[in-house]
Amino acid sequence: MEFDVELSSGNGAVIRTRGRLNMVAAPKLRDLVAHVVRDDGRSHVVVDLANTDFMDSSGLGALIAGLKTARAAGGDLRIARAGTQLLTVLKLTNLDQILQPHDTVEECFR
Repeated sequence: MEFDVELSSGNGAVIRTRGRLNMVAAPKLRDLVAHVVRDDGRSHVVVDLANTDFMDSSGLGALIAGLKTARAAGGDLRIARAGTQLLTVLKLTNLDQILQPHDTVEECFR
């Protein structure tokens, strides 16, 4: 899995993921979100999942950990552009109620 980080104006950041968000990649995403929030001072984080084709429970755990980190800093973590497999996983676990998927990155900053 590869990650790209784009720091936006204000206190926002977009993390773009590519590949499989599984038990190998999940700790890296969790650490990256923590770094963006704590070290870069960006408490509003969007994870753009457009190029992520698979996510397992470890990936869900990393997103929830990132959400907790962002909220502890007074912000939020939102997800954008999740594909069919990812949306299915979110719905099956009812986490789509907590990590509400958005169609675009821009929507997440509104």
